[in-house]
Amino acid sequence: MSSGEHDGTSSQLNKFEKLSWRPLNSDSGSKKRTRWLLARRIFSPSCPNLRIPNRFLREGHCVPPARSGHRCVADSTNLYVFGGFNPDFEEAGGSENEDYPLFRELWRFHFATATWQQIHTEGYMPTELASMSAVLHGNNLLVFGGTGIPFGENNGNDVHVCNVQYKGWNLLNCRGKKPNKIYGQAMVIINGYLYVFGGTTGYLYSTDLHRLDLTTREWTHLKPNNAPSDLPEERYRQSREVKRCSRQGEETLRLEVFICGGYNGELILSDLWKINLQTFQWTKLPAAMPEPAYFHCAAVTPAGCMYVHGGVVNTSGNRRTGSLYKVWLVVPSLLELTWEKLLKTFPHLDQLSTLQLLSMGLTHALIQRLK
Repeated sequence: MSSGEHDGTSSQLNKFEKLSWRPLNSDSGSKKRTRWLLARRIFSPSCPNLRIPNRFLREGHCVPPARSGHRCVADSTNLYVFGGFNPDFEEAGGSENEDYPLFRELWRFHFATATWQQIHTEGYMPTELASMSAVLHGNNLLVFGGTGIPFGENNGNDVHVCNVQYKGWNLLNCRGKKPNKIYGQAMVIINGYLYVFGGTTGYLYSTDLHRLDLTTREWTHLKPNNAPSDLPEERYRQSREVKRCSRQGEETLRLEVFICGGYNGELILSDLWKINLQTFQWTKLPAAMPEPAYFHCAAVTPAGCMYVHGGVVNTSGNRRTGSLYKVWLVVPSLLELTWEKLLKTFPHLDQLSTLQLLSMGLTHALIQRLK
């Protein structure tokens, strides 16, 4: 790789990019043929993206309204956004939002087409829609805890599962002693176990650590051997974004945790930090959120790109945002760089058939990202 190419890949690192989006395009027929002919012109100019203002949205709105207290998860293809809170009556959907000031809804942002879509699901969607925790396990979105209105008095301690492929919710029937009804806790899946740490009832803060065996569906309260003075302080809304970074030719697996934004009681923060869990060393990264926020949500793709959505951006006016940003936490692979360039050059690849995409040289894995 030339020095120029190397500089190009490095320039993607630690730079926040605000994303625009396009409306869902449902037309077909002869237009598909036109797009196919355009796609074959490899060096044709990029088609400009349409932009939609993120306000004055009602039933059938095209993008999620501004919110805070929501959660998001990501895979290689989509960002999923669940729940949230906005006390502004108009921004929250007005009289058409039966759950005002909460959002009882699930959205997805499709990376390849830069489109938002509200996912209409079956089954019982949880009503604790603020400060819950969420993880993506295969095609299953697991949601635990959270609070409804009034905050702190309508908490949950159930595990709800939504299969994002089949668009159905189910309540996970569990054995053992459940954690308390809490919100603001952290959650992660490791080796088939779901770990839940911290949180609050609205009155008491916790350092409890619970583990759910996803095979037997049994809860266990993990009690530390430390003296009480050696335990971390009780806390709420701690968060983590874990990125496992592996590179060809490397035998070691780097495990890092990233945090961005937040609120220190005086200022809304915009900084980006990481800690290496092997060396326990903190590093401040040379990046800043263009729109400082707290009570936002963030998720990292398997390739190492972090997406940040929503949050509170003004303390005096208590204003929220619906903006979406991305930032590469690792130098993108050549595959990811090529894929992004291809999508920008041909924004309508999703309109082509599988045979047409294969004839262009796309792999089955990349074609799946267009679905």
